[in-house]
Amino acid sequence: MKSQAVVTAGLPEVSCTAVRLFAAYSRRYMRRRFHAMRIPRNGQPPRGMNRPLVIYLNHASWWDPLVCLYLSQKWFPERTSFAPIDALSLRQYRFFKHLGIYGIEQHSTCGAMTFLRTTQAILESKRNVVWLTPQGRFKDVRERPLRLQRGIGALAVQTEEVEFLPLAVEYAFWTEPRPEILVSFGEAVIPSEEPRRSADRWTEFFSSALEDAQDELAARSCRRDPAEWLVIDKGASGVSATYDAWRWLRARVSGAEFAREHQPEKRA
Repeated sequence: MKSQAVVTAGLPEVSCTAVRLFAAYSRRYMRRRFHAMRIPRNGQPPRGMNRPLVIYLNHASWWDPLVCLYLSQKWFPERTSFAPIDALSLRQYRFFKHLGIYGIEQHSTCGAMTFLRTTQAILESKRNVVWLTPQGRFKDVRERPLRLQRGIGALAVQTEEVEFLPLAVEYAFWTEPRPEILVSFGEAVIPSEEPRRSADRWTEFFSSALEDAQDELAARSCRRDPAEWLVIDKGASGVSATYDAWRWLRARVSGAEFAREHQPEKRA
């Protein structure tokens, strides 16, 4: 973006500088704590999306916003990203106000109306994307049935020309001391191209679509076959600097090849 900040009447503020700096910080922060970020080869976002976009994901952990920020920079750099969070959390982390984050009072009629009004205004532009965690709070990835809050269904009723795209997220330990970040996009849906549904029926529809995406991601995670995945970012490998230095020296003396990873992967 050429402008320093995106500020449209009635919309949350987005400082391009703040987003860029926080994205760079977040990427370094995740790289130190995760082994890799992976996506199935057939789990990448669809091409040719040219409508306002809602990406809704399961709420697996505290890391979700940083993962979404990374994905927004990788696959949707031409769009401006927004996301609602609990108003109390936003008051605690005021810096988020510069990142397109807007506060919503949870579990109240007023909060629900504010969510719909603000999100609808954002989605009037096809350059915008809203990231939603409609489970409302942290939930284990194995919890079934998956239940989403009704707000996403109400949003679909009122924004029929918007694309809704499910995103499954999971954090798994494989063969390294640090975990993997696993993500996979499902199939996008445009409400106007589907049979008419009530808000409750749309909520059930989205719950089922996200659950399917999570189940497929979990199955791939269990197989642990690197050939099924694309590594979209690489983090830290090895046990510790001291131990890896000793292993490197031993490999040099013996003439063996040094591999920092516990179980080196074959490249597809």
